[in-house]
Parts: sequence; C-alpha cells; structure tokens
Amino acid sequence: MRRRTLLTAFGGLAAATTLGARAAGGPGRPGPRNLITDVEGLSVGQAQDARVRSGVSVILPDRRAVCAVDVRGGGPGTRETDALDAWDLVRSVDAVVLSGGSVYGLAAADGVAAWLGAHGRGFVMAPLPGVPPSPIVPAAILFDLANGGDKGWGMQPPYRDLGVEAVASAGAGFALGTAGAGYGATAGTLKGGIGSASLVTADGMTVGAIVAVNSLGTPLVPGGRHFWAAPFELNREFGGLGPSPDLVAGEDWGDTRINPGARANTTIACVATDVILDPDEIKRVAMMAQDGLARAIRPIHSPFDGDVVFALSTGRRPAPGPRREFAVARIGAAAADVLARAVARGVYEATLPPGMQGRTWHSLPAR
Repeated sequence: MRRRTLLTAFGGLAAATTLGARAAGGPGRPGPRNLITDVEGLSVGQAQDARVRSGVSVILPDRRAVCAVDVRGGGPGTRETDALDAWDLVRSVDAVVLSGGSVYGLAAADGVAAWLGAHGRGFVMAPLPGVPPSPIVPAAILFDLANGGDKGWGMQPPYRDLGVEAVASAGAGFALGTAGAGYGATAGTLKGGIGSASLVTADGMTVGAIVAVNSLGTPLVPGGRHFWAAPFELNREFGGLGPSPDLVAGEDWGDTRINPGARANTTIACVATDVILDPDEIKRVAMMAQDGLARAIRPIHSPFDGDVVFALSTGRRPAPGPRREFAVARIGAAAADVLARAVARGVYEATLPPGMQGRTWHSLPAR
C-alpha cells in the first residue's frame, strides 16, 4: 500500500512537471533591457568615486518586497541579513545595497536608510505622530581596499554619501562593468565589475540578476577567453565565443588570484522575480541562484570569498501552472542561469578606471 501511495505521488508530480513545461511554451528570452530592472517594480541606482576607486549599487523596489538571502562564502560582510529569516517579523525590505569598501562599505546602507526614511518609506508597526518609519536595508560588501585608490579617508569614509547618491539616482537603466559596487573590483586576475541580465519565460515570468564580481576564482576556462558561463549565453551578450573545446585538469584554476587574503575577495549579488512568492519560497530561489556563481566562477565559495546572494519578489503576478512548487523550481533554476550570465557580462563589460593597472577581458589575446 505504501509503495502504491509513493508511486501515485511520484506520478502526480511527473504529471505536474509535464504540464508546467507545456505551459511554458518553449525557451525564454532576455527582457527588453537585459537588466534586473526588467523585473517590474525594480530600479537600480549606482554611484562611484574614481579617486577612491570604489562604489555602491542599490536595488530599489517601488514598494516593500519579500526578500531572502543565502550566504556561502567563508568571509562575508553583511548587514541585517538575520532580519530576513522566515520566522522573524519583517521578511521584506525597502532596498538592498551592494557596496565596495569592505567593512567601511556597510555605511552605504546608512545613507540609503536615511534617504528612504526622509521619503516616508520603511517598516511601520503602528503609525504614531512624530515616529519615523524604519527602512529595512540589508547589505553586502566586497573587498576593494587594495586596488590602488586613495583610501586615506580618516574619519569620513565616502560610502554613506555614495549610498545617498546611488539611491537618489535609481532608475531603469544603469551601466555595466566598471560602475557602482564593481568599480574597483577584480575577478581572479582580470578586471571585474557590475553585471546584470534577465529572462522572460514563454509564459510570462520575469527573472533578473545583478552582481558585483570581485572573486578569488576566475570566470574564464584556463588558457583562453572562453567564459565558464558560455553555455547559458543569449544573443552574444558577452562575446559569443561559445563553450571552450578544452578539457580542464582537476586543479588547473587558470587566472585565479594568487596568494589571497582572508576577506580579500567576494562576489555579491541580487536576483529578483515579479512572481508572488512567500518568504520560504524566495529563500529557496536564493539558494538555487547560488549555483549560478558555481557555473560562472571557478573556484567559488572559498574561505577567502564572502559570497552572498539576495533574492527579491516584487509580487506583480501569480505563479503559473497547477503546481506552485514547480513554479518555484523553475524560477530558482532561471535565477541561477541568469546570475551566471550576469557574472560574465560584468567581466566582459569591465574597463580599467583611470590609473588602475591590470588586464581586462578585451585585452586578452585571441586564440
């Protein structure tokens, strides 16, 4: 009897999976901008300081959004991630901040919170005269303190002001490569940067990602210019070279950074969807999205990295199909693919800022 019950349950799941795939109607496509802002209800603002050689990126929902986080790196730097646990009170956010500057960069969220509070945005348990709202602004930081910029800021690091500038400039379009939190970033031994991508499924769900690539590991297959993320590329968005034909030895890490220091690296990201998801479901999406980093960077999640992925739901459309769990699986799988593409786009679009030495993807010799 128990075996029959299990087989029946499995058959029902298989049927739901078939129905979900049929409902999708085929492969998806990038959104009109191929940016995370293709997810309805999201804006992105960025600011950078060329002298300091660092910057800030802010993901701004137009209303409070359900949010979760998944932390895999061995040396993370974060703010307010504990508040996102499904068993806690808040579980939704007013903005998400990605910042350079290591521990100093956490102050960018202070500036964003101040700006939001001044505009009447934030968590309110019960409105009371004279009591301001409490903006919920989780953040993650990357290490770019050793990139040669002027870090002699004394008691006045620039990140609070950069946070204010970034959130105030938020809109649908934003620069990739050497911009925002990726301004001073490196990816292995290459210049890193800000990347973004999106996917609209055939049945109308939108999934997007933004990432600041500052990894210990390399985004390239050893010995050439091919991206690890190449199998997921759409419309030649990062050069169109396709997958590498080479086999890779077990510990050939190619252009991985040599002699890393603790907390001296990190890839920080946010994925998002317009589908209505609850805190547990968006947490699963965040966990699945981390696999996008593993598809795009090798090695990843090391003791020297502080890899963090946030996930947002703007809640603009219901989940399609007869099985909600299958929709969550599809969104999580799409988020991983989109994040892998965003990593490659960030490195592909990166240029050297004034005075910075190093290599970019475009400076590599063609094979």
